[in-house]
Amino acid sequence: MEDIVQLNNGLKMPLTGLGVFQIPDFDQTKSVVKLALSNGYRLIDTASSYGNEKAVGEAIKESGINREEIFITSKAFINEMGYNKTIAAFYSSLNELGLEYLDLYLIHMPFGDYYNSYRAIIDLYNSGKIKAIGVSNFDEARLVDLILNFDVIPQINQIEHHPFFQREKLLSLMSDYNIQAEAWAPFSEGMNGIFDNPVLVKIAKDHHKSVAQIILRWNIQQNIVVIPKSVHENRIKENMDVWDFELTTQEMILISQLDKNKPALLDITDLNEVLRVYNYLENPVLTTLN
Repeated sequence: MEDIVQLNNGLKMPLTGLGVFQIPDFDQTKSVVKLALSNGYRLIDTASSYGNEKAVGEAIKESGINREEIFITSKAFINEMGYNKTIAAFYSSLNELGLEYLDLYLIHMPFGDYYNSYRAIIDLYNSGKIKAIGVSNFDEARLVDLILNFDVIPQINQIEHHPFFQREKLLSLMSDYNIQAEAWAPFSEGMNGIFDNPVLVKIAKDHHKSVAQIILRWNIQQNIVVIPKSVHENRIKENMDVWDFELTTQEMILISQLDKNKPALLDITDLNEVLRVYNYLENPVLTTLN
């Protein structure tokens, strides 16, 4: 199995990468990204709201790897919605990263004036400044509503996806429209005892792998892009070491039965969650957000 997916516009994207959410320290972000790149990672996911785009950009520059070999994603947050604001946000991200183009640019949340933001992103895409476009955290209704109002279908929907929240209905819909799924928080940020789950522990033991590697492989075998975050060298290496084994059909079925069918980290349909997302603008250090 190749570590590549092809998006609906023909662009090729790595199946595995590094997320840098909640790594606000400049030096640590730079070090982690350089370490990941030196260990074969070619997909780096950041966002304006993470506050670490500049460090990511410096790591890319100092890595010595050709720009064309690295797939870089960033996102426009809710305070950057609206046509002009998104255009400005994009160029701000590009400047922070020190790049001439982005491989993927996403609407981070389905809040605010994201329709005009999508228009802006389409224009940037048509001008060649973005290689692929998409959204993040869009549920079925919001995704279809967006699709029905534009000629350009998103290439990506980046979503919370892990064994406890498997999104079967959403994934089926995305497949119908040929929209690539990308999983943030594939380990559910360690919540609900995911690393101690007996089913996952047993499968990991049988393959002589870690639970984290089993979860990543489970995503990969569904053709879902994964961007686990880590600041530890051993885990960064471990998260890439998922290509020398394969889960059986029965193991995939066992994992499918772990689905709790509810988000662990972000519920865009819940009023309190919406307020929490907006509060992030005032207290980004105190608020958990992807």
